[in-house]
Amino acid sequence: MSGSRLFRFPKPQWLNSANARTTGVYLSGALFSLGFFFFVDAASYSKSARNGSVYHVTFVDWIPGICSSLGMLVINSIDKSRLSADSFSYSGNSVAWKARLVLFLGFALLAGGLAGSVTVLVLKYVVKEVGFPTLWFGVANVIANALIMMSSAILWVAQNMEDEYTYNLAL
Repeated sequence: MSGSRLFRFPKPQWLNSANARTTGVYLSGALFSLGFFFFVDAASYSKSARNGSVYHVTFVDWIPGICSSLGMLVINSIDKSRLSADSFSYSGNSVAWKARLVLFLGFALLAGGLAGSVTVLVLKYVVKEVGFPTLWFGVANVIANALIMMSSAILWVAQNMEDEYTYNLAL
């Protein structure tokens, strides 16, 4: 075992294949769409006549999902190679700290979306001791944001896998 390795066990070779990258992208898309399906299902049920309660999904319930989606967009727009690109300078400054700052802001949006959905669940539904058909509106919001967060992590890892057949062309 070489002294420069971080972990004791090597990374599996199948993890660097093009099929693993494609599977990760599809899995990420499935988790993202499943998350929004749960939330849109709860939102449409809240506006139906069968709801029977005074609680409905309002714009306050949508804000955590919007934050999580923006966080996913920000995180997956950062290239992994930019995080350690200290040798390249852009307008006299390092690109790496800018990329790390933007990546931090994206993760902060994701975490804020998940924390916001838990806050909405607790303050709007749990504190007021709402029954379960109506409690589903808050639970679906938390599930949706958790799935968007997992989707974002899977997509970032899948997009930034290094393959031996990947060529980096620069002008």
